[in-house]
Amino acid sequence: MIRIITLYVPTSVVMNPARFIWNNSVYKVYELTPSKLRQPIAAVVTVAVFLIGTMVPEETGDNTRANRAVSLCGLIVMILLLTATSRNWRLIPWHTVIGGMLSQFIVAVFVLRTKAGYDIFSFISFLARTLLGFAQDGVVFLTDDTVPALPWFFTGVIPPIIFFVALVQLLYHVGFIQWFIGKFAVFFFWTLRVSGAEAVVAAATPFIGQGESAMLIRPFVPHLTLSEIHQVMTCGFATIAGSVLVAYIGLGLNPQALVSSCIMSIPASLAVSKMRFPETEETLTSGKVVVPEDQEHRAANWIHAFANGAWLGIKIAGMIIATLLCIIGLVSLINGLLGWWGAYFNISNPALTLQLILGYILYPIAKLLGVSNSDVRRVGELIGQKIIINEFAAFNALATDEVYKSMSDRSKLIATYACCGFGNIGSLGTQIGVLSQIAPGRAGDVSRVALSALFSGILATLTSASVAGMLFQESMGSGIPGSS
Repeated sequence: MIRIITLYVPTSVVMNPARFIWNNSVYKVYELTPSKLRQPIAAVVTVAVFLIGTMVPEETGDNTRANRAVSLCGLIVMILLLTATSRNWRLIPWHTVIGGMLSQFIVAVFVLRTKAGYDIFSFISFLARTLLGFAQDGVVFLTDDTVPALPWFFTGVIPPIIFFVALVQLLYHVGFIQWFIGKFAVFFFWTLRVSGAEAVVAAATPFIGQGESAMLIRPFVPHLTLSEIHQVMTCGFATIAGSVLVAYIGLGLNPQALVSSCIMSIPASLAVSKMRFPETEETLTSGKVVVPEDQEHRAANWIHAFANGAWLGIKIAGMIIATLLCIIGLVSLINGLLGWWGAYFNISNPALTLQLILGYILYPIAKLLGVSNSDVRRVGELIGQKIIINEFAAFNALATDEVYKSMSDRSKLIATYACCGFGNIGSLGTQIGVLSQIAPGRAGDVSRVALSALFSGILATLTSASVAGMLFQESMGSGIPGSS
């Protein structure tokens, strides 16, 4: 109904009254509140929302208030950890952190507790997957109609990246990208006080992916501050893309959890990144976007722009393929050496691997997420697989391995959220490759903040898992609210 009405009614009919009401109600109260008390009051309100949303619902089965309290405690521990390891904790923008965490929780309630919320975000993901799916027609022309159905990264992920890079170059040439960035810059600077470049990448990554989203701000990349580069990389590690979402849903995983996790990671990545790496420089796109001149890549017309984008897409795709191949091969080499030493010391069932070691290292993390005691080590192993290999390996094990399928519904839901992100070693190489290709002069800065961004992205995903543990309901096993 909203879509039909807005075809004939201008947005000003709704926005002008809404702006008048806002300016004469909430904003008036905000202005009358002493500036020193605004953040403490916002923090108290946020804590109250978390406590009410977590503790008020009735207990059902494994959904006890004690388990929810553990998940809430886990979120607090992660916030303290980020503060303690911050580059400069005195400069942490608490307005962004409070707003990001509150937004994450509200989105979770909307998506996890309402049918309308799930349907809306599922529709958005459907549109993104449809857009990237058009690249498969080109794959069919170059090969045959059986190739797009192959479960290969090379044929399923690489062609959409090349197509999207070319499309973004075309849209930038006609001015659409500049308009899009400008709208997001104003909104996110007003709500979370982050720059326009950070806002666009954070909002776009869950739908189009970590490599493609960086292309949205290609002219800005050479001018980004270290904190902005850190945020761009963090949001890429914090979520999965719409292009692979359908594959994970096809494994039989909870689609509600996958879709909501993608959306929740937008404010979570902003909050976590700004705690870990606060801004200390002047950003180019704060509040108002000043589009830098990109004379080096200026196209003569839209055909030239599209062709340049296709060539750049090929170079980025090649960088992704090479880095993934080498990093995954390196992990296999390390696992081979660990397996040899493990066999020497009679550690063979299970074999000694990086995944197994991380399973034990991440045991306390899984426990703090609110996982049932009997499933803690198994969830830790899944998180370890996701970090060392990728999220597909973890999701595939969760969907097909009886060891993980036998876990409780609560543990499986939390594990789904905890693994729903590109925060792994392979993606580390991908992001370094993409950003270094876009802005060769910033390759050193990208590498300098990469490990910190990977840590932040993984932690942002885990905060979503904690929130899921707070809001878990027995009916979530069906995947869609109200369907059971």
